[in-house]
Amino acid sequence: MSAGGAEVQCGWLKDKYGLSWQIVPSVLIDLLRDPDSVKSQRVMQAMFKMKRIDIAALKKAYEQE
Repeated sequence: MSAGGAEVQCGWLKDKYGLSWQIVPSVLIDLLRDPDSVKSQRVMQAMFKMKRIDIAALKKAYEQE
C-alpha cells in the first residue's frame, strides 16, 4: 500500500486513515461454501498463511487429495 497503509493477514488491509477493509474474490466464497468440509478447511488454512490472497494457491489447496 504505497499511500501509507499496511497489509494484514488474510487479505485485510489497513488504509492510511486506520480503516480496515478486505476485498474478497468471489471464487473464495465458492471454495468456502463447498459441501465437502475437508476441502473448505484446506482453503481456510491456506488463506490463514497469506497476507495477499493468492487465488491459484487457494485453488491448489482445494484440489488436493
